[in-house]
Amino acid sequence: MTKNIEISPKTLAQQVRRDIVRMVYEAKSGHPGGSLGCVETLVSLYLDVMDLHSEFRMNGQNEDMFFLSNGHISPVWYSVLARIGYFEVRELATFRQINSRLQGHPTPYEHLPGVRVASGSLGQGLSVAAGAALAKRLAHEKNKVFVLMGDGEQQEGQIWEAASFAAHHKLDNLIAMIDVNGIQIDGRTQDVMNNRDLAEKWKSFGWEVEIITDANDYDLVTARLKSIKAKQNQPVCVLLHTVMGKGVDYMENSHKWHGNAPNQAQFESAMNQLPSDLLDY
Repeated sequence: MTKNIEISPKTLAQQVRRDIVRMVYEAKSGHPGGSLGCVETLVSLYLDVMDLHSEFRMNGQNEDMFFLSNGHISPVWYSVLARIGYFEVRELATFRQINSRLQGHPTPYEHLPGVRVASGSLGQGLSVAAGAALAKRLAHEKNKVFVLMGDGEQQEGQIWEAASFAAHHKLDNLIAMIDVNGIQIDGRTQDVMNNRDLAEKWKSFGWEVEIITDANDYDLVTARLKSIKAKQNQPVCVLLHTVMGKGVDYMENSHKWHGNAPNQAQFESAMNQLPSDLLDY
């Protein structure tokens, strides 16, 4: 693994979007919408925000840690991990195949570098991240723990148990991020089960809340996450306002693309909208 890549983050982000579309198209299943919306967040974390060892260590000691709670957006995570050197880019072609390390929802038993826990059963990631943050404090480590969740996922009760736990223990090394695209598999979150004011909810649970109004702006996301990490003195919840399906016009802001694969014509249209100078896998 290396973060010393010779391409710009924005160029990498464009290629990651191509990877996402190709992976889901070739597998004929997967979750492209949320994956496309979270590209800037994942690229920013791994290239500019987190302090990481040169090689992946399962125990995460003396480095920042990342947990993906909404594991169905695995395509964006797999692409970023591969493109910065955690494993060979060509392995992306095995996405969702039998015996592949790149299952639809990440699993640690496949020993894929970067993955520490199984995810995809929604609502569990914050609990894991809070436990990791408490462990780092007990070990007198100064590193941070990041976790990414979905806004539809906020409908899970375990989220709020973990939120109470983190605030009670004053976990000032835990940064929870929520992909606020307003859409889940059955429609708009406000129609399925209205989250109402997430910022006020998290504040009432004892968290500091930061809002990034355009989390598809790479420079903005990077600057804000760096600032939050540097000044943190309590658990922080970051509301990332993203666009579902960002970069592919017919996928943007449509719950249809939460968990559907494009057909050949749609695949070709998407790839034409996402030109890149980098090589596809």
